[in-house]
Amino acid sequence: MRGILIVLAALTLAVSGASAADLKAGKKVFNKCKSCHSIGAKVRRMTGPPLNGIMGRAWGTAEKYKYSAGREGTLMAIHEATPMTWDVETLSAYLRKPKDVIPKGKMAFAGLKKDEDIEAVIRYLASFDEEGGEVDPEAVLAALAEAGEGEEPTAE
Repeated sequence: MRGILIVLAALTLAVSGASAADLKAGKKVFNKCKSCHSIGAKVRRMTGPPLNGIMGRAWGTAEKYKYSAGREGTLMAIHEATPMTWDVETLSAYLRKPKDVIPKGKMAFAGLKKDEDIEAVIRYLASFDEEGGEVDPEAVLAALAEAGEGEEPTAE
């Protein structure tokens, strides 16, 4: 949980424009994902769902991808019980330990260990819209925060 808060704080505080270096770092981290996922204008079907426009998207809605369903602990069963959206908080937790978020999901990846890698790949993912066009990731992240999806938690 502490790691998620650190990532959320870093993303929220850094809404000043993603530099080319930020996106390059995210693309480098995404190399760990690209054996199963694709993103961008030339998105293609692979083992995992395409990730264009993932930020703010409801779980289990990537077109032409068959999600695991029917069993407790699968993505679709979790989403049907409590509708979920991919935002900074859910994606940070999922990228850190996928099986903690979706215990019986298909993804075999163990997760990212470094907060800076999670932050970088989230910025990179946020830089693509639903069609794979490049967009300002900071605008996407700011819109999610404004909508209350993935904003920095308030201290109590």
